[in-house]
Amino acid sequence: MGQGKLDRGDLAQYLAETLDINRFRDFCPNGLQVEGRSTIENLVTGVTASRALIEAAISAGADTILVHHGYFWRGEDARITGQKHQRLKLLLAYDINLFAYHLPLDMHPEFGNNAQLGRVLGLIAEKNFGEDGLGWLGTSAEPAVKTVGDLARVVESRLGRAPLVIGDPEQAIGQVGWCTGAAQSLLGDAIAAGANTYLSGEISEPTVHLARESGVAYLACGHHATERYGIQALGAYIAEKFGIRHQFIDVPNPV
Repeated sequence: MGQGKLDRGDLAQYLAETLDINRFRDFCPNGLQVEGRSTIENLVTGVTASRALIEAAISAGADTILVHHGYFWRGEDARITGQKHQRLKLLLAYDINLFAYHLPLDMHPEFGNNAQLGRVLGLIAEKNFGEDGLGWLGTSAEPAVKTVGDLARVVESRLGRAPLVIGDPEQAIGQVGWCTGAAQSLLGDAIAAGANTYLSGEISEPTVHLARESGVAYLACGHHATERYGIQALGAYIAEKFGIRHQFIDVPNPV
């Protein structure tokens, strides 16, 4: 494995169809964001197309980078200066393709961040909630996980960081809602769907009050920590399907 070659356009079309990118109203363009070499042999995946990831991909001899957080976000300054200039300069100098998939990667039933986070934490999905069905609702399949504190310990051991827990650690977890990344805005939808425990990447001041006043325990597990697994699964699948090389590079991020 790892001796194959893949046409850039073929990969773009395959990922557009597989991730159903036209389904979503997103905050950024999904697909090929920066054009590099037409033939792909060595793929690097990562969560965010930071300069550190690009430099590591260059060191690994990559011709293509596939990420969850790419560029050209809605409302950002369109000028190619500063940080954006430095990142794009590296990609163009080394003729590296940058593919990015945001909400389509969160939602995919097999390779998605929600699906893969559920797999890592032993959560079994039963239904979706929220806009575009971005939130997932289900139960824990782990026999030892009975309370919010039990789930928090699973998160710490498997994601490598202790979550911030809002609520009573001794509360029974019941129905668990989850959505990776910056999904605190879905807490109200999770409550309406029947969750009494909610897990996501981030939480801010107003959401703390909603969690407390609703009695729903909230586990804030870190944006980066909850979104490492979908991109890895997708990259591994592409490598196996098309016979190209693949390496996931994790750039640690505490938030």
